[in-house]
Amino acid sequence: MFKMSDCTHDCSTCGEDCASRNQGIPKEKPHELSNIKKVIGVVSGKGGVGKSLATAMLAVTMQRRGFKSALLDADITGPSAPKLFGLTGKAESDGSGIYPVETKSGIKVMSLNLLLENDSDPVVWRGPVIAGAVKQFWTDVIWNDVDYMFVDMPPGTGDVPLTVFQSLPVDGIIVVTSPQELVSMIVTKAVKMAQMMNVPIIGVIENYSYLVCPDCGKKISVFGESHLNEITDKLKIDLLAKIPIDPELASVCDKGLIELFEGDWMENACNKIEKL
Repeated sequence: MFKMSDCTHDCSTCGEDCASRNQGIPKEKPHELSNIKKVIGVVSGKGGVGKSLATAMLAVTMQRRGFKSALLDADITGPSAPKLFGLTGKAESDGSGIYPVETKSGIKVMSLNLLLENDSDPVVWRGPVIAGAVKQFWTDVIWNDVDYMFVDMPPGTGDVPLTVFQSLPVDGIIVVTSPQELVSMIVTKAVKMAQMMNVPIIGVIENYSYLVCPDCGKKISVFGESHLNEITDKLKIDLLAKIPIDPELASVCDKGLIELFEGDWMENACNKIEKL
């Protein structure tokens, strides 16, 4: 018979009726000077689908609506947020905690690259150390007042997503994917993990959905026809957005000017986030 004293806190190894999961593991408390109202996790079943881009665009859209946005970059070994926002300064501490770096529009960002001496230095850490760093971004960073915090998680269902689900008071997750044949399995895995951890699923965002011909305006499905509508219907979750392959969007990302992106792709997702 399984005893609570035997619990490893690795929910991927136990059943859905596990008492530890149902009772809930105590959440980590944020820094005493932080006041964070809502936490949104952004996940993907695999890498290379534009999850970090989607996270940044969500944060920018909510900031444009007059809310105070923050981005916690939990993708420790592949941090993208500083590059997307053109951040070159480093996070500072006054002894009581670490202060996130603010973007031009006031979005607060914390990423490991804001702590490294050189952005190109690799982070060669084992899983528990990486998970510990993510916890510290929550407990040791002085976020002050934040209406919506978006957590950019690494791809897959490993240590960091598990740590975030267990340690942070996540109000909902958004799954980012692309229109390829593997999408059904990948999205289903991410959704099932969220369900196992009792985290609400806000919906799915499809990136690289189509390319608009600059001459005739026709939508071209570069990666084949999307079947995401069928998958979201089957899983009974919302399809929140379809982001196209857009050279202008790619350009502002490369220049660190994601806050200047044009397009209303995230409006539906942010409408739903506001209702949480």
